Amino acid sequence: MSTATVSRALRGLPHVSVETRDTIKRIAAELGYVPSSNASGLARGRTDAFGVLVPSFTEWFGATVLEGVDRELRKANFDLVIYEIGTSAQQRERVFNRSLLRNRTDALLALCIDFTPVEREQLASDDLPAVMIGGSVRGIRGIGIDERATARQATEHLLALGHHDIVHLNGNPEIGLNPLVALGRRKGFEEALTAAGVAVDPRRHVFGDFSLAAARTAMNAVLATSAQRPTAVFASSDEMAIGAILAAWDHGLRVPDDLSVIGIDGHPLGVSFGLTTLAQDPAGQGALAVSTLLNELNGHGRRVRFPRAPTTFISRSTTGPAP
Repeated sequence: MSTATVSRALRGLPHVSVETRDTIKRIAAELGYVPSSNASGLARGRTDAFGVLVPSFTEWFGATVLEGVDRELRKANFDLVIYEIGTSAQQRERVFNRSLLRNRTDALLALCIDFTPVEREQLASDDLPAVMIGGSVRGIRGIGIDERATARQATEHLLALGHHDIVHLNGNPEIGLNPLVALGRRKGFEEALTAAGVAVDPRRHVFGDFSLAAARTAMNAVLATSAQRPTAVFASSDEMAIGAILAAWDHGLRVPDDLSVIGIDGHPLGVSFGLTTLAQDPAGQGALAVSTLLNELNGHGRRVRFPRAPTTFISRSTTGPAP
């Protein structure tokens, strides 16, 4: 029996008799043989794997995106290769030069990462299909919400409730991560204030580092030192919004009677805190990126641009009329 016949039988290809196919599969089962997806992929010039670049393994947004990515890849029998890229130049060099460019993946997804000009050149020269999730980057297709419009909507909600003294909790990402998310949300906040005839006070931009702990510390400082206490907080993430709520409680303030708080994201913890937010769907964004790239890899579609991902305004109990 030829090697080609064995290979065809194990891969379920035609032109092998039923009797021969059953015999080969029986012997393979007795030997404990498992077909190698890598080998079959290489035979087709593919790896049957997607690479995903993440800033860290601890962020809610990235973890939720990966749920959607993994769900779609499993349906297609593709593997998921995750690279934690961080902000270290050495780590980034290792990923780009030793991993991605050695043809270990068929496509690349990146989460909230900014590429250097050299990295963009490397991706272009390797012709590796790539999609950015969470903020746009020049030269790479992206899936994400409209940062400015979403921040405007959140701020307009507070303005409509009569709030004029509003703190904006934001974060400036580290070098190597995408700065456009923070910048877009700051611009949207300022645009809403200006349109309402409210002066933009630079002192009301407070660094919250996109984390609950940092936002709590920052808001505690604001509430302890401000000659005039703000009446509301717009946080550029739900985690920072929750930090602001905890800071208000630290000072014996009631939310929303003394301080209204709104965030962006739709973080699961928001339900427990009654947080008013503009929710997005990171898992859906990840699934859409994968299904689109798989379609293109299989030759069933042209290279598409993605529309803005939607957000949903969820009104809960942390926002109310200005005191």
